[in-house]
Amino acid sequence: MNQTQPFLLRLSNRVSLVTQILIGIIAGVALAVLAPSAAESAGLLGNLFVSALKAVAPILVFVLVLSSIANHKKGSQTSIKPILALYLIGTFVAALTAVVMSFIFPTTLVLVSTGIEASPPEGIAEVLQTLLFKIVDNPVNALLTGNFIGILAWALGLGMVLRHGADSSKHVFRDISDGVSSIVRFVIRLAPFGIFGLVASTIAATGFDALWGYARLLAVLIGSMLIIALVMNPLIVYFKIRRNPYPLVFKCLRESGVTAFFTRSSAANIPVNMELCKRLDLHEDTYSVSIPLGATINMGGAAITITVLTLAAVHTLGIEVDLGTALLLSVIASVSACGASGVAGGSLLLIPLACSLFGIPNEIAMQVVAVGFIIGVLQDSAETGLNSSTDVLFTAAACQAEEAKATAYQAAENKAIVR
Repeated sequence: MNQTQPFLLRLSNRVSLVTQILIGIIAGVALAVLAPSAAESAGLLGNLFVSALKAVAPILVFVLVLSSIANHKKGSQTSIKPILALYLIGTFVAALTAVVMSFIFPTTLVLVSTGIEASPPEGIAEVLQTLLFKIVDNPVNALLTGNFIGILAWALGLGMVLRHGADSSKHVFRDISDGVSSIVRFVIRLAPFGIFGLVASTIAATGFDALWGYARLLAVLIGSMLIIALVMNPLIVYFKIRRNPYPLVFKCLRESGVTAFFTRSSAANIPVNMELCKRLDLHEDTYSVSIPLGATINMGGAAITITVLTLAAVHTLGIEVDLGTALLLSVIASVSACGASGVAGGSLLLIPLACSLFGIPNEIAMQVVAVGFIIGVLQDSAETGLNSSTDVLFTAAACQAEEAKATAYQAAENKAIVR
């Protein structure tokens, strides 16, 4: 046993985490096909993994942001404003792309009755009000419930205050941050087992039959997300860093998007994104704030979901849509998507808000929500994968652009000195 364990550890270190995850996916599919009853039991591994990530994510975000702000040295450059701009631009472009795809490939729905009891927000004002109350939430309750907006607010506030505190206090939070990060790295190493359980139990429970009936709708949804991930986001990044963006794009999709796809939780994927930013050698003061912020407001996938399903309802009812209304829908979907994390049910329950723009009754809109839950196995996974990987992509792009600017400035100064 003593000889076997080091060999397994060495093998685990040699094989990349992404490769291990792919092995877990294949094994999960095989188990679901060959032994469905055993596959459902394997779901325990997946639930434990996601629960562990969700448990550690709130405290990780709190201590990382607090420590980063408190230990931030005056004169040290961060890139939060450019990243925020990229988040907002990316979300709007996603909504606009979804509008175009929905017009090129119009889809109709077979609306069914639903027993969903949750109530959607009645307007943008309610979404914004919910967000405001999330900000002023009790810090202990925010940590307990995973309210990342409240966690960010308290971490930023305490971090700003502690910047003027004693160095010993700052070191304490830095040590706590390092300790929590070590726990996170251990949890991340368990990802192949967790994803194996998630894949096996999901396929065993739902199969693929429920998805075939909505193949065209899924094609438009996932096609729009692929266009954003492989075309529009790379274009945005290219204009930022002025070089080939695809090595960075593929790395983010591979190492962040894959895990987010299977965990289906942006919050659970925050630790994964933090670790990826560290490996990309990004500025810690920047990504410790931008990644939690992105999990809250960078919602390109959610904007696509809201737009595509809303226009599917519009086409089903035969409602004519002009260019101005389509652009207005893009704006509403973008703003709603940014507030999705503050509304119970996420992006799907914001569909009635967008449907109200076309005068669609709430009863019909909630049937569209029901369709969203039916295809949620793939829709929510793809949406989360796009959202989460884009957080790292835009953070890396902004950091690299700032580094390139600083390098060019230093080179110009050196050239001036030589002259």
